[in-house]
Amino acid sequence: MNELELKYGCNPNQKPARVYMEDGSDLPITVLNGRPGYINLLDAFNAWQLVKELKAALGLPAATSFKHVSPTSAAVGLPLPAELKKACFVDDVEGLDASPLACAYARARGTDRLCSFGDFVALSDVCDVTTASMIAREVSDGVIAPGYEPEALEILKGKRKGSYNVIQIDPDYVPAVQEKKQVFGVTFEQGRNNLKIDAELLKNIVTKNKDLPESAARDLIVSLITLKYTQSNSVCFAVDGQAIGVGAGQQSRIHCTRLAGTKADTWFLRQSPQVLNLPFKEELKRPDRDNVIDGYINQNEEDVCADGIWQRYFTRQPAPFTAEEKRAFLATRQGVALGSDAFFPFSDSIERGKLSGVQYVAEPGGSIRDDAVIEACDKYGMVMAFTGIRLFHH
Repeated sequence: MNELELKYGCNPNQKPARVYMEDGSDLPITVLNGRPGYINLLDAFNAWQLVKELKAALGLPAATSFKHVSPTSAAVGLPLPAELKKACFVDDVEGLDASPLACAYARARGTDRLCSFGDFVALSDVCDVTTASMIAREVSDGVIAPGYEPEALEILKGKRKGSYNVIQIDPDYVPAVQEKKQVFGVTFEQGRNNLKIDAELLKNIVTKNKDLPESAARDLIVSLITLKYTQSNSVCFAVDGQAIGVGAGQQSRIHCTRLAGTKADTWFLRQSPQVLNLPFKEELKRPDRDNVIDGYINQNEEDVCADGIWQRYFTRQPAPFTAEEKRAFLATRQGVALGSDAFFPFSDSIERGKLSGVQYVAEPGGSIRDDAVIEACDKYGMVMAFTGIRLFHH
C-alpha cells in the first residue's frame, strides 16, 4: 500500500489529508485496526524511532507514551519495585515481572499519567498479552509495534468499541537520508538526524567528580534519546531506566527545567506513603484518581482534602500533604540524571535540578557561561559530561 487516506489533518477543517510514499514504494506500516489520524501518525512515527533507538542503545525492550508529538515518558524494561507498581496502578497485573516489555510500558505509561491520557504508545518488541492487557484498560488512541501476538491483537482490537488504532511497522524499514516537509507552501529539506547516542557521548566529563556509574550512563542515554524526539527546547530527568520528567517546547531553558523538575517531583511523590495510602472510593475510575493525586500533590485548582470536596473521592478525609513532608520525602531521592537538548546558558537549571535529586548531567556545552555551570555542578559534587551535540527537534 503506497497511500493511506486520513479522516482529516491536524484539525477537522483541513481536508483532504493523506500519507504516502513519494517514491512510489509501499508504506512501512500496516493498519491492523482502526483509522489513524494525522496527529496519530506523527506521534506513531516519532515514538517508534525513539523506542527502536533505545532498544539498540541499551539492549532492553523499550516503550514510550506520546502526546502531541512529544513523549510524556520513555522507559526500558527493568523490573518495578512494589511501591512503583502501586504508583503506576499495575500492582494487580499478573505476569508483569515475566515480561520486560510490559515493565517498560508500565514505567512509560505510569510516569506522567495525567499527560499520558489519550496517548499513542510505541513498543520496541512484539506486543505480548500482558502488555496488551495493560494498554486495554488505559485511555489511549493507539499503538505501534513491529508485531503482535495473536491473542494480544484480539485484546487490542476490542478496545474503544473496536476502533482502537493498531499499527504494525516494518522493523527493517530505513527512511531516506534526506527528509522534507512543507511550511507555508515552502519545502524544507535536511539530512535526517542519524546521530548515534551511546556511552561514547559521555566520555568528556568536565566536572571534578568523574565517577559515572553504568546505571547513571544508562539513564543519561535514556534522557538524551528521549530528547532527540521531543519538541525543543527540552530537558529530561531520568532515573532507573526511565524518563521521569520531560519539559518540552519551552522558549526558555530554565522553564524547561522547572517543568520537567515539577513532573519528576510528582512522579517521586506518587510513591510516598501519603499518596500510596490515599483512601480512594472503590468506584473512582483510574483517570479520576490521576487527577485527584495530582491535585493532592500539587494543590492545583481544587483542594481535594477540603470539606465538601473530599467526600467525592475518598472514604475518609485525608490529611493534607504539607510542603515540609514533600520536601523531606524528595530529599531522600538521589541519583537522578538530567539531559538537555542544548547547552545550559546559566547555572539556574543546575540549581533546580539539585532540588529533584540530580547527580548526573549531560548537555552539549559551548555556552560562554560554561564555567559557571561547571562550578555549580562542582558545588554539589555532580558529574557532568559535555556531549558536543545538540538535539533540537521540530
